[in-house]
Amino acid sequence: MNMYIARQPIFNTEKRVYGYELLFRRGRESRAFDGSSAAHATASVIAGLFESGIEKIVENKKAFINFDHELIGMDFVELIPPSRLVVEVLEDVEVCESVQERIRYLSKQGYQIALDDFVHDYGSYPLVKEADIIKYDLMATPLNTLRETVQMGLKEKKVLLAEKIESEEEFQQAKAMGFTLFQGFFFSKPAIIGAENRTKTTTKTQYIRLIQELQREEPSFDCLAEMIGQDVNLAYRFIRVISGRTRENSVDSIKKALTYIGLKELERWIHVLMIQELGSDKPQALVQLSLIRSKFAERLAKCSRLKKQQHEAALMGLFSTIDALTDRDMKQALEGVSLSKTVRSALLEEEQGELSDIVEMIKSYEKAQWSSIDRLAKKLNLKPEEVFDCYLQSVDWGKKTMADMV
Repeated sequence: MNMYIARQPIFNTEKRVYGYELLFRRGRESRAFDGSSAAHATASVIAGLFESGIEKIVENKKAFINFDHELIGMDFVELIPPSRLVVEVLEDVEVCESVQERIRYLSKQGYQIALDDFVHDYGSYPLVKEADIIKYDLMATPLNTLRETVQMGLKEKKVLLAEKIESEEEFQQAKAMGFTLFQGFFFSKPAIIGAENRTKTTTKTQYIRLIQELQREEPSFDCLAEMIGQDVNLAYRFIRVISGRTRENSVDSIKKALTYIGLKELERWIHVLMIQELGSDKPQALVQLSLIRSKFAERLAKCSRLKKQQHEAALMGLFSTIDALTDRDMKQALEGVSLSKTVRSALLEEEQGELSDIVEMIKSYEKAQWSSIDRLAKKLNLKPEEVFDCYLQSVDWGKKTMADMV
């Protein structure tokens, strides 16, 4: 079975991940969901989540999955525990007595019910009473048109979710109105272009010194150990990372830790630690996104015609959110960072260069733009199932790497 599954994070007011909306499509043959193809696709996804473990896709968070009229009546919903699944009722579901009864039953079983892209009259829509979460698409229903319905929802203690938030300003406005869940790409964009954070600049300088030493023809382990030892926070985090990847019971020196991994792997981990450090006051989902993109880009390149560029692809993916992490535009964020022409071109001129197809594939996958994914998979000589396998492995790697860095 060929299957695409993508996830989009849903945040709380603290910008911590509450859950993930799962977006999916079965194979190349279906361009959209209509009729039985939607039912079969959703059934396949839920069965897959049940068999392989839902935590592989959504970790320990909730899965938001769309249900149409036909799907609501199917009993495979109960394969996923109520604590992990939010049943999203699509906006075009025809509400009849059987649908209402089914929703009431699922609610009594402990499933949260969400109304997707709500555009109906709040006071008269039959499913409002059973709904726990009401989602508003801010493209279709801007915030300034929702004040009355928002107040009604808050009065009835509904959880309000603002979808398609594209800026920090929109996030703050929605939060002030009473929304407590948020979905969109606002978290991966710079908040204040051109802002200079002295603490981050100092930290970045230390990492750049390490990277420059690693890129010498014959890097010195003594110099590397000395530089890492000058920053107690970096030394502690580095030893923790290495300790989790060696069979030794203890690592008694930084220099000894350096010998456990090759220089290429060391350079990779320095980059990872740099991203995590720069993102210390950012949503953890943004740091995790960098890690997932890094592994996704590497896996896509390795499985495709760009195999020789897999290491550069990994670095490109890792640095793809550095503008948001440093609240500067990409060109400013990369100043003083030693990168190959291929990586720098991919980050600054996304539509050009050897890695442009990888860049586009990552962004298309995150937005569940299935037709673009099909086109790019063909260009990269990849099969649809390979794309999803690469994504699933990347999500798992990102989760484990974040755990290592805590």
